[in-house]
Amino acid sequence: MVTKELLKEIKVTSYTDIVGPSNPMLGPIQDGGTIVVGSVPGCWGPMITPQMKSGHEVSLPVAVEGAEVGDAIALRIKKIEVQSKATASGVDNAGTPGCFVGDPFVARVCPNCGAKWPETYIDGIGLEAIRCKACGAPAVPFKFTKGYTMLFDHQARLGFTVAGGFAEQIARQAAEYSALNLYPQAVSHPVVIAAVADMPGILTRMRPMIGNFGTIPAVDMPSSHNAGDFGVFLVGAPHAYALTAEQLKAGKTDAHMDIDSARVGAIVICPVKVPGGGIYVGDAHAQQGDGELALHTTDVTAEITLQAEVIKGLGIDGPILLPPLEDLPFLARPYTKEEVEKGRELARASNTEFVEEVAPIQVVGTGPNINDA
Repeated sequence: MVTKELLKEIKVTSYTDIVGPSNPMLGPIQDGGTIVVGSVPGCWGPMITPQMKSGHEVSLPVAVEGAEVGDAIALRIKKIEVQSKATASGVDNAGTPGCFVGDPFVARVCPNCGAKWPETYIDGIGLEAIRCKACGAPAVPFKFTKGYTMLFDHQARLGFTVAGGFAEQIARQAAEYSALNLYPQAVSHPVVIAAVADMPGILTRMRPMIGNFGTIPAVDMPSSHNAGDFGVFLVGAPHAYALTAEQLKAGKTDAHMDIDSARVGAIVICPVKVPGGGIYVGDAHAQQGDGELALHTTDVTAEITLQAEVIKGLGIDGPILLPPLEDLPFLARPYTKEEVEKGRELARASNTEFVEEVAPIQVVGTGPNINDA
């Protein structure tokens, strides 16, 4: 029997759109080891790449030593370095006739020749430039209702939405501006080829976070649907990745969180539903508001560093988030040592037993609506 050597650190630059037991596992890394991922843009890039079966392109999963079903893995976010020089985003319209079956994020079809998940090439700029290799017809299921192209100033950590002429200049150098040229194994097209510029002149701060990361589910599913909200579209779907409600509920790990606190300094504790856990990363954003209410934000290429630690027998079904201190409301912040000692003095003075020390946690739940989540 050949045993794989345990790694202290692994660099991942290979990708998938489907996550689950069928994935080949990289590693394993040792308990407490480090995973460095070259994360490529999620959402709009995969959305405009018809051969993909998901709204996210994520890294191949990494196994962690000793992680067994029923355990958990704590992921400490150590670094998120945005590598893109620009991105584009906006509000989508998924109503392009004949370009999908049931779910435009998953089951794409060429509207001209009928090829399923057609391979495509880019000829020019704009979404119409993405064409089916088999017949040459435009094949993208999504359009922009309104959109913007954002240029980044990394030194000042700012983003600025540009006017149409500069958006077109970015579109013509899409691989370099999106930094997809750094990761040639990635499949998805760079969204900046869209050259959208409906709201130029807006300044915003950059605060990078990760939208989709954690452990692989116990059943194969599109990476963007590994949650109870998007995942509900797989239940009874008319395509090859359909699941039953029971399969979704038991299998998902809710890695697609889109919580803006999932950034440097946060810890996310993830359920283990397959041996080794299978840590994957994708859908990094330059910034995001609470809840991603527009459904999209600024997808970027980024180098992300995580540290993984196994917690035996925790038995959770979905993630637990320990956010950065600054995100906690004033009254929910952990007490300092001085505050705890003052509390003990009050307990002694009032002849009252001191309640054990506590700290806040955020339990992530997902579902088709807020109540179910």
